[in-house]
Amino acid sequence: MMENLLETAKKLDAEDRLGHFRDRFYIPARSGGGEQAYFCGHSLGLQSRSVESTIREELVAWRDRAVYGHFTGELPWMDCNDALCQQLAGLTGAQPSELVVMNTLSVNLNLLMVSFFRPQGDRRKILIEKHAFPSDRYAVASQLQFHGLDPAECMVELGPEPGAQLIEESQVEDYLRSHGDEVALVLWPGVQYITGQAFDLPRLAAAAHAAGSMIGFDLAHYIGNIPLSLDESGCDFAAWCHYKYLNSGPGAVGGCFVNQRHHQANGLPRFTGWWGNDRSSLFRMEHDFKPARGAAGWQMSNPPILAMAPIRASLALFEEAGMARLRQKSLALSDYLVTGIQSQLDDILEILTPGDSARRGCQLSLRVRAGRESGRELFSYLEQRGIITDWREPDVIRVAPVPLYNRFEDCCTFLQHISEWRALTGS
Repeated sequence: MMENLLETAKKLDAEDRLGHFRDRFYIPARSGGGEQAYFCGHSLGLQSRSVESTIREELVAWRDRAVYGHFTGELPWMDCNDALCQQLAGLTGAQPSELVVMNTLSVNLNLLMVSFFRPQGDRRKILIEKHAFPSDRYAVASQLQFHGLDPAECMVELGPEPGAQLIEESQVEDYLRSHGDEVALVLWPGVQYITGQAFDLPRLAAAAHAAGSMIGFDLAHYIGNIPLSLDESGCDFAAWCHYKYLNSGPGAVGGCFVNQRHHQANGLPRFTGWWGNDRSSLFRMEHDFKPARGAAGWQMSNPPILAMAPIRASLALFEEAGMARLRQKSLALSDYLVTGIQSQLDDILEILTPGDSARRGCQLSLRVRAGRESGRELFSYLEQRGIITDWREPDVIRVAPVPLYNRFEDCCTFLQHISEWRALTGS
């Protein structure tokens, strides 16, 4: 019964050693008073209370030091990217030299594909998932067109088997074994944005390389959500955003990984800009471009310091909490939701996200069994009561209990309101 779920939630919250991190965030208020139950960290993370002071520090540096802020102060702007990459190294399982913070996700995917999609002869296809996030699909189509190729012929979209909800890694392996000599690049998500399915990154990278293909990952829904080891994954490149689980603000500056095995590939093409120059020659104003060593060589423009400050604030919280502890709590939160849905609400809700906790992150994707219109009604009902989830067409409600600021009692409130909706509508 719901009473037992509430009792369990309060007990788990009382035992939660990460519970105090909730107080480090601003929790939006609901219209009728009190805090929202915010489950939309997979779309936009909440603002931490340290962000404002971190941005203010940079405003003061600009005010007091002006152009000298590039070279003086506690963190000179020239060194800002290096400092962020040092922080990101632990979270990504990569060397700082393999990382760079720049641009936004779709821009970075396009820039990286300039380097890593090199069609030759029959090897000219890009393999993606059938239900890829639209921006990824647009980027792949534009890359193919840039090379004079027809996306209808050269973009391969792999979907679930008939009757299935999820794409299995074995399907990717089977396709690459049969058609890998036609594939120049695999671009794959770490976590599928609609279903919340987490993929085995090393397994996919091994399959791509065995077929002679490059592989890159879109980690927008993975980073800050599931422990990550990019070096162990074996991928050639990756890109992500920082505004979801990394709580760095709307439109936050994105991040990239370029595997160190490509750092000395002098013939690798790229679009270039002044800031990607080797630091020792940056101010010589020479006409010949000499790329900085590592991922930094993919930069084009100087970093937006004010926009990067929230990333520093967020990464400091992750360092303090520890990704292993966050993952442990994340699984406990999602397991609590799964148990509640299966025991109390299974007659009205279908969980699309894998049941195996190793194959999911924070997000659970739910479908109302009565159909799309009932799903929209439930989504609106929750929203009106301060339960913030999101809706993805055609019929999915996504809910993500984030361990830095969500409580078990938030999850119980979510379940209680669904139970109330069922009683009111007779669903």
